Amino acid sequence: MKTYQCIVCGWIYDEAKGCAEDGIPPGTRWEDVPADWKCPECGVGKEEFDMVEI
Repeated sequence: MKTYQCIVCGWIYDEAKGCAEDGIPPGTRWEDVPADWKCPECGVGKEEFDMVEI
């Protein structure tokens, strides 16, 4: 499982945790997150995220 960080606000999407507030269940891979999904902190799209190692 990987993590992706918003380059605008720093919010982290963790594939292992998903994003319950947006209905994305734990274990959802980044490529399976809907293309129109927005960062829950600042509202930017997936194109503003980079994979990071934590």
